[in-house]
Amino acid sequence: MAQQVILDREQLSCSICLDLLMDPVTIPCGHSYCMSCITDCWDEENEKKTHSCPQCRQSFTPRPVLVKNTMMAELVEELKKVGLQAASPDLTYAGPGDVACDFCSGMKLKAFKSCLVCMASYCEQHLQPHYEVAALKKHKLVEATSKLQENICSRHDEVMKIFCRTDQQCICYLCSMDDHKGHDTVSAAAERAERQKELGVSREKVQQRVQDREKDVKVLQQRVEAINHSADEAVRYSEKIFTELIHLIKKRSSEVKQEIRSQQETQGFSPPE
Repeated sequence: MAQQVILDREQLSCSICLDLLMDPVTIPCGHSYCMSCITDCWDEENEKKTHSCPQCRQSFTPRPVLVKNTMMAELVEELKKVGLQAASPDLTYAGPGDVACDFCSGMKLKAFKSCLVCMASYCEQHLQPHYEVAALKKHKLVEATSKLQENICSRHDEVMKIFCRTDQQCICYLCSMDDHKGHDTVSAAAERAERQKELGVSREKVQQRVQDREKDVKVLQQRVEAINHSADEAVRYSEKIFTELIHLIKKRSSEVKQEIRSQQETQGFSPPE
């Protein structure tokens, strides 16, 4: 099923622009092109008396009249609707910013690995020989990268497989015998493994610090909540005390006034109006 999807895509692609056919036209030899692509191609041949097919080189005289192939156009639209990635998640075509396979023809698949010996990138299909052929099994494969040239020594044009700890840089084996002779050197793979190990330890320490800080924050939040709760209780208690005190003062004031009136009546004095 996956192979059928690739075949359909290639059959419906223009061999000039390498993209899906746009306003497809089929010329007398049977090959199809984008209307604009074949028109531009033949416009450049106007000085010649004949016009040829870019693929099979069959010549036509006079220049064929181009008519849109509606059936081909419908197939292209149907292919766009179906979606190639939905048909097979493993077949991902390279898009902007992706590393494309150097060996795919037509629409290129996204590269899976890059080879530091071949200085090329491969999709999973074209990478298989590196797993099966004895000579290719010895090649150094890395994650797909568009910066393969950065792994090549600019001075000796050799792969930089050695890391100089003295100068903190990657070098090739010729550099190790020349400018870096006597320096503390290890294989780039060993240095990478060591740094990944150190990075893992640092990451664990950072994660532990984060967890400790989260615990401290939680404790502080609990303390703030406890303080707020105590403050609320103190406010409620003080309000209760002041309310009772005011009630007691009013009650005592009323009793004093009543006692004064009683004394006035007993002594024959009438209270002031």
